[in-house]
Amino acid sequence: MPDRTKPMTVHITLPDGAVRQFDQAVTVAEVAASIGTGLAKATLGGKVDGVLVDASYRIEADARLAIVTAKDAEGLELIRHSTAHLLAYAVKELFPDAQVTIGPVIENGFYYDFAYKRPFTPEDLVEIEKRMTALAAKDEPVVRRVLPRDEAVEHFKQMGEAYKAEIIGSIPADQAVSLYSEGGFEDLCRGPHVPSTGKLKHFKLMKVAGAYWRGDHRNEMLQRIYGTAWATKDELQQYLTMLEEAEKRDHRKLGRELDLFHIDEHSPGTVFWHPKGWTLWQEVEQYMRAVYRDNGYLEVKGPQILDKGLWEKTGHWDKYRDNMFTTESEKREYALKPMNCPGHIQIFKQGIKSYRDLPLRYGEFGQCHRNEPTGGLHGIMRVRAFTQDDGHIFCTEDDILNECETYTTLLQKVYKDFGFNNIIYKVATRPEQRIGSDESWDKAEHALMESLRRSGCEFEVSPGDGAFYGPKIEYTLKDAIGRQWQCGTMQVDFFMTERLDAEYVGEDGARHRPVMLHRAIVGSLERFIGILIEEHAGALPTWLAPSQVAVLNITDAQAEYSREIAKSLRNQGLRVEVDGRNEKITAKIRSWAMQKVPFIAVVGDKEMASGSVAVRARGNQDLGVMSIQAFADLVSKAVNDKS
Repeated sequence: MPDRTKPMTVHITLPDGAVRQFDQAVTVAEVAASIGTGLAKATLGGKVDGVLVDASYRIEADARLAIVTAKDAEGLELIRHSTAHLLAYAVKELFPDAQVTIGPVIENGFYYDFAYKRPFTPEDLVEIEKRMTALAAKDEPVVRRVLPRDEAVEHFKQMGEAYKAEIIGSIPADQAVSLYSEGGFEDLCRGPHVPSTGKLKHFKLMKVAGAYWRGDHRNEMLQRIYGTAWATKDELQQYLTMLEEAEKRDHRKLGRELDLFHIDEHSPGTVFWHPKGWTLWQEVEQYMRAVYRDNGYLEVKGPQILDKGLWEKTGHWDKYRDNMFTTESEKREYALKPMNCPGHIQIFKQGIKSYRDLPLRYGEFGQCHRNEPTGGLHGIMRVRAFTQDDGHIFCTEDDILNECETYTTLLQKVYKDFGFNNIIYKVATRPEQRIGSDESWDKAEHALMESLRRSGCEFEVSPGDGAFYGPKIEYTLKDAIGRQWQCGTMQVDFFMTERLDAEYVGEDGARHRPVMLHRAIVGSLERFIGILIEEHAGALPTWLAPSQVAVLNITDAQAEYSREIAKSLRNQGLRVEVDGRNEKITAKIRSWAMQKVPFIAVVGDKEMASGSVAVRARGNQDLGVMSIQAFADLVSKAVNDKS
């Protein structure tokens, strides 16, 4: 018989392997205090056997514990989650009639949705933020309690919080629910939270927007207040500075100012390209076309509309139907293609393919359509009609490694040419639900990882994030102000060639299924051009700039000379505009500088007499006077150097 009088012993194993022994149940906060007062003060929560918990969580059996502070990613999540509750607390104090709904953590911050009789104003946000700061300064404990579901429903109904009562009512009746209180405010929440409001110091409310209750347009419209929260004052300031810079670089604003494109309600989610914008587009497309040509890709072109039956075979009709634009003709249903892959397989299937033909690389600048929700549209970054630099490689399993290695090296060169040198690499591996043999997955995952190693790339592994039909590499760009843009992909697919009955004749004379590698470097050309505009703040490199040179005459006396210069430069393949307006030369220079043209050539009587031009480069650089040919060579070098 065990000795019931013997005190309980709890062993806590810390991340460094050290074990601390306690003679009774112990909270996370108490473990932290036993280690040191500094750690105790910094503790926001803990991870007990991998599960994130409150600092007040009581550990009653042997466990592994990691103390969570503001330096940890989980700590930052706790701060943001708790700041959302602090926002709701402040709103209820200032606007007692407001009803609280939900307030989750999002990237870089949080939001909270409220029901209120009038719209919140910018002035309201200022007052709410002030009240949040005052409540945080009170350093009130955040306390958790648990109620039976039905009791919790009644509790919130009595408080007049109908939305909270509705949320709790959707929870199974046999489940208890947790509530967190701070001061006079109590909220439904699974938690965990920081120990007290005093841990919340570095936050800012950003904006207010409309949002439907539970995301359903048939429900009432709520008000969503967005905020950001950080572990330190410096991090908050860095983020706000980044946002200011991002606003200056907003591709939508620059698209208007530089006359590149516009978005029109007559065709939501599509782009109207203006002459200058289409010039930029063509430069990107023609560059990528040369990449295809120089790297063994055969350019193809598939139709925009494909029969419903094909989409049923691929599985898209069942899984992706709501995102597809459909049409009907002569009692047959069709869909505008959301991707190019099925069309490329149809091309592959024409004629008998041999193992000697593999790897076979197809590339297409294929226009795709996806029925994105209106709320998700964003300039040219997220649209309903877009063009992909879409490539598909039909190969054997033994080809995967070499193809991936070659592709990564190529992708790095392309990104460098566009001005991107900071690339993040991730490998998404097999999910639990998948097709194909473990042997095939082993080979594919090894090939993807080894290809990155051979290319000298450090990479992260995202376990289980691959598609059910194969693993993939994701290539993410980091831009000039630290934002990340996932662009390139390399996806192994064991599935689609089987579904669409593609095959080749092997060395053994038998029929085999090819592996299909889906790859895109820039991805959506629309989105990539938007990224380029923001990366360069509209000051595109000379080779991409819609207008590379502006020739400005000082008086009408040099008008003909200006046109001759422009003709000479155009004959050398440069994009040139002549500004013959009857304006002061300073006004002309200012105007073209605002258009971010790389080079301005000014001509007056002296330049005309000597057959020269006075050159200014972007950024108010005075390059002095030079001959027309020397100037042409200067611009051509900038184009060739991709600068």
